[in-house]
Amino acid sequence: MAFILEAIRNMHHTGSVWPSSRALGMAMSRSLRDKEGPRRILEVGPGNGPFTRVILESLRDGDEYHLAEINEVFCEQLEANLLAGYRTRHPGRTVILHRGPVQDLELEDPVDFIVCGLPFNNFPPALSRSIFRKLIALIADRGELAYFEYAAVRRMRAPFVGPKGRERIRRIGAHGKSLSRRYSCERELVLANFPPAVAIRLRND
Repeated sequence: MAFILEAIRNMHHTGSVWPSSRALGMAMSRSLRDKEGPRRILEVGPGNGPFTRVILESLRDGDEYHLAEINEVFCEQLEANLLAGYRTRHPGRTVILHRGPVQDLELEDPVDFIVCGLPFNNFPPALSRSIFRKLIALIADRGELAYFEYAAVRRMRAPFVGPKGRERIRRIGAHGKSLSRRYSCERELVLANFPPAVAIRLRND
């Protein structure tokens, strides 16, 4: 219910009126579970924590996990419901919540994995590109960026948004194709989500 209320208040930042499923969280974090040794992970736009729960289950001693969330209500919920207790139970694992936009985030070292839950299809194309530039700058060599979009969302929106809206949709789609050409790209359809979604994993091999 808290997620739904925040979504209604600020659809621009939330992007959905229903939290993402565990199945989508598993698809988004699939690669990090396979990596041995200490890992540095960044989650962007965790909301009320559907992906956070999956990532916390995967952490090991020596891991470093950063979260960047702009919504203060979600920040309070994450701390109270997930992060504070986890830190107490697992002192050998670093978990840091950064309150504010990811564009302002400064980390001492690059991260191995980024799991991004931001609703890029809700953003102006210029904002989406600037966020992606920041995320790519934060990734270590041979690191991975995972993000998602709802299946066929741009195609379904196009008839209802007018010429300017269709141009915006076209530019967002073109940016996604450009990223897929520049990086190794893997797409995974997740039907067990409402609505169905596609997890997109980009690797800078």
